[in-house]
Amino acid sequence: MTDKTETEQIHEECGVFGIYNPLGEDAASSVYYGLSSLQHRGQESCGIAVSDTSGPKGNMNVHRGMGLVHEVFKEDTLNGLHGNLGIGHVRYSTTGEATLNNAQPLVLNYIKGTLALAHNGNLVNTEELRNELARTGAIFQTTTDSEIIAYEIARARVHTRTVEEAIAQAATRLKGAYGLVIASPRKLIGVRDPLGLKPLCLGKRKDSYIIASESCALTAIGAEFLRDIHPGEIVTISSEGLSSNMSMHQERHAHCIFEYIYFARLDSVIDGVSVYASRKKAGAALAEAYPAEADLVTGVPDSGITAAEGYAEASGLPFRRAFYKNSYVGRTFIKPTQKERESSVRLKLSVLKDTVQGKDIVLVDDSIVRGTTIANLIRLLKQAGAGRVHVRISSPPFLYPCYFGTDVPSNSQLLAASHHTGEICRMIGADSLGYMRVEDLSAAVGGLPLCKACFDCNYPMEGISPK
Repeated sequence: MTDKTETEQIHEECGVFGIYNPLGEDAASSVYYGLSSLQHRGQESCGIAVSDTSGPKGNMNVHRGMGLVHEVFKEDTLNGLHGNLGIGHVRYSTTGEATLNNAQPLVLNYIKGTLALAHNGNLVNTEELRNELARTGAIFQTTTDSEIIAYEIARARVHTRTVEEAIAQAATRLKGAYGLVIASPRKLIGVRDPLGLKPLCLGKRKDSYIIASESCALTAIGAEFLRDIHPGEIVTISSEGLSSNMSMHQERHAHCIFEYIYFARLDSVIDGVSVYASRKKAGAALAEAYPAEADLVTGVPDSGITAAEGYAEASGLPFRRAFYKNSYVGRTFIKPTQKERESSVRLKLSVLKDTVQGKDIVLVDDSIVRGTTIANLIRLLKQAGAGRVHVRISSPPFLYPCYFGTDVPSNSQLLAASHHTGEICRMIGADSLGYMRVEDLSAAVGGLPLCKACFDCNYPMEGISPK
């Protein structure tokens, strides 16, 4: 991921992971490693909930904390989490404050037993559902839409034969994006929203089944990738094996384009599309649409690098690394004042002067939100002796907010919503500026049906418009 300042960053949603071992092997350590591989999707809080499926129902053990996975879970904590069914979550807040109360997994005790839930995504009808639940006596412990989902499932479960039926019934009331892992006393369940906005995949390691946001989490624990969970599918794993419920299935799908541009880890494959390959294709499309006379191509670490490689290959220009990234600068260096933000950029990225001095450069990055970071990097390049700097962006201009779990700000905070490309080029100090064309996005992901509403305002649900 590109390291951006606090005001510039598009945040990485959340990540979910679940594992069930029918032979009784403890799940906590596998969940820990799975979450560690999904850390790029959320760095504010994390949690693990485990259950022993051979023990008494309702014996859910959960530990949550603020911070990174390795900060929250030490060896003694993991050793105390016994159970062969486990789910976990890494969080960046899109709905609800960044507090321990809002950390997941959520654990709900209700008349039918215990339900633990971890959620990636965002509902767009949260307020409506919350008000309705409150009027029927619900008392909320968090400010998240994830708790709304848990309540809706629990309420439906009272009148259904199985938890899967309850989930399918609750889903008819949910409007938005969700990838869920749910631990019922004896089952691990994965649920993907009918549009497929959020990714979710299925894997296996010996006798264990795994559900995760990305395939890189399967690789991290030595599991085999089986398949993506289909949009609108409910997958259940129990002592009886694996079963699938497609009652929520619909023909129209809309996968989030930003998984491929920015969110997902480079080694993941989502809905049959390699993230690495899609970013290289995006860079090649940029080179075709916006060629430049330059001596070399470089990318902004990390998520701009692969698109820069694609641009270089397609253009015939050499690819060179122009920045050294200091991996040991933590989140504590995100400072509130503009002067301190500029200093933090220098701490995180320094220019390799020998690469850029006297050279005209194509600089590739994944996005421009407010323009702060890219302007600072252009300034650093020119201070190091670079000549002309041609900026190429592997996503179209951000014009509209996202309501499905991507933290894209409102229109008033998006630079491209109030300035045309020529103005932005001058504001950031570039010699030229080219954005990925909206019409090239589909080809970069092999024709996959996409949600790209943050670029074209074509939201895949009725009744949604920019605020």
